[in-house]
Amino acid sequence: MLGAFVLVAHSFDPGAIQMRPLSSTVRARRVFAFVAALLGTSTLTQTFAQTRVMEVDPEYPGTAVERLRNIQARVKSLKPEDLSKDWEEVRRKILWAGGLKDLPNNVPGQGYTGHSFNDDNHCDLTPMLGEVAHNLHEGEIRGIAMGNRLGPGIDIATLPELGPGGSWSTCTNGCHVEPPQDVAHVQFRARIAFKLVWTPPHFNSFVLVDDSGAYLNHGTPTGAVPGLRARVSNYNLVKGSKYAREAEALSDRAAGA
Repeated sequence: MLGAFVLVAHSFDPGAIQMRPLSSTVRARRVFAFVAALLGTSTLTQTFAQTRVMEVDPEYPGTAVERLRNIQARVKSLKPEDLSKDWEEVRRKILWAGGLKDLPNNVPGQGYTGHSFNDDNHCDLTPMLGEVAHNLHEGEIRGIAMGNRLGPGIDIATLPELGPGGSWSTCTNGCHVEPPQDVAHVQFRARIAFKLVWTPPHFNSFVLVDDSGAYLNHGTPTGAVPGLRARVSNYNLVKGSKYAREAEALSDRAAGA
């Protein structure tokens, strides 16, 4: 539509008009008035109001930035008490906060989220732009299958209200180095909104930390939590990295130190 306006403007005979420099403000006002005369002011105002400028993360351009912020706001809206109930209830809250549906009966690859935060590895919540959700793994990440086609499942399981893009519980392995060499940062070129880490020495509690390793929330769930071996393995995947700091400090935080 704007291209059509330019063609109309260029149809004038420049020799018939005395040209003089105009300030950018004056030019903008005249263009707005000209277009408004064609479309109607209310239509044009509505069109400009609906135009959204998408924020881009220059280091990880696959990040759905608006979605990431809304996810973290949901995580922070929960209290540790909310994350210290029966594990299945807690896990559903974590999925909701991350913008994922609870789909334990779907076929794997078609939106199944029964594994999400339920083992040692699928513990990253990654918000990625829609066009990168269908990126494939080309072999850069150790322990991840070639291809690793996640796009169709992401489309099905994503809750749309948190903003453009999709959410997925990606694998945490490879995050112990800097920069992280995991699915989020390599396959999707995206930051994580949060990572779940079970905390030593007893591994009865977990922390949720952001992409920089900063604390977001924690809980001590009851019931059928992942097995001890999985919880220990989860911590070992991040041990020695920025993502382990808050897990190791949780006892001090809980004591109010």
